[in-house]
Amino acid sequence: QVQVVESGGGLVQAGGSLRLSCAASGSISRISAMYWFRQAPGNQRDLVAGIRIPGDSMYADSVKGRFTISTDTDKNTVYLQMNSLKPEDTAVYYCNVQGIGTPGNQGLNSWGQGTQVTVSS
Repeated sequence: QVQVVESGGGLVQAGGSLRLSCAASGSISRISAMYWFRQAPGNQRDLVAGIRIPGDSMYADSVKGRFTISTDTDKNTVYLQMNSLKPEDTAVYYCNVQGIGTPGNQGLNSWGQGTQVTVSS
């Protein structure tokens, strides 16, 4: 079993900042990538940012220059620093963890329950 737990969401005014955290634990052999997605009501779940471990990070065009993804590999944790927030950033933010699980080296692709981010105008 793998647990993925997000935290750090909340209500913030436009122009403000939030930092999301996502910690993975359990039957994990190796994490190869961690991603942040978001889903607003009535919309599909969209990729916001991702980071390969080790490797490069990537961002959706809508958040480039405002959001920064980072990891603490010792803690199997990924962060999303969100600055200059806009009302259109309002969504539930989900963490996705990919890699290798134990036992048996099976593929790992786990999701958290999400954390709500609301940006008021």
